Amino acid sequence: MSLSHAFFAIIRRDLVLALRRRSEIANPLLFFVLVITLFPLGIGAQPHLLQAIAPGIIWVSALLAAMLSLDSLFRSDFDDGSLEQILLSPQPTTVLVLGKIIAHWLVTGLPLLIVAPLLAVFLGMPSHSLGILLLTLLLGTPVLSLIGAIGVALTVGLRRGGMILSLLVLPLYVPVLIFAGNAVQMASAGLPVDAQINILTSILFMSLVLVPLPVAAALKMSIN
Repeated sequence: MSLSHAFFAIIRRDLVLALRRRSEIANPLLFFVLVITLFPLGIGAQPHLLQAIAPGIIWVSALLAAMLSLDSLFRSDFDDGSLEQILLSPQPTTVLVLGKIIAHWLVTGLPLLIVAPLLAVFLGMPSHSLGILLLTLLLGTPVLSLIGAIGVALTVGLRRGGMILSLLVLPLYVPVLIFAGNAVQMASAGLPVDAQINILTSILFMSLVLVPLPVAAALKMSIN
């Protein structure tokens, strides 16, 4: 099997498994929707306040939803022995790991991207900033999956690694949260957001290049 065939085969495999276990798709999405819809109930009928904090609400909810789904990235493969087969494959482990991360984003990050505009309108976000919101989610949510994969790879061998995973991953998520939230806020105010978008794009490409290698190394250490 060629490298490209192996890459797309592992994406297809993970997508098929996710469709069989639909809770992996539904749980993060329902969590994302519930957290956002609960904010107006907690704050009260204050449209101007909701509009002002809407970017932060959406991005914090997306970050927490991404963390909720991280454990499924390698856990099932570790439990059934598939992870060992992936690590023993003649194909480069970094490429196969990248395929699994992309499949994870398609299952968990893409649904958030689709639902986010409706929730943004629900919170009263200006229509001219919805495009920037979608762009920041398109650039930022893959970074959440990529960075989260490092933490999952380090803790996959632990029975109760959830707290450790949170401590490892949350500090690394902060730059994405800051630049993405700030970009949407500035777009809502009619200000240019080129700098924030360029930084998010750089973070995404750096993560695509740099993350697979430490993830592959961490998985090998966890298996051994």
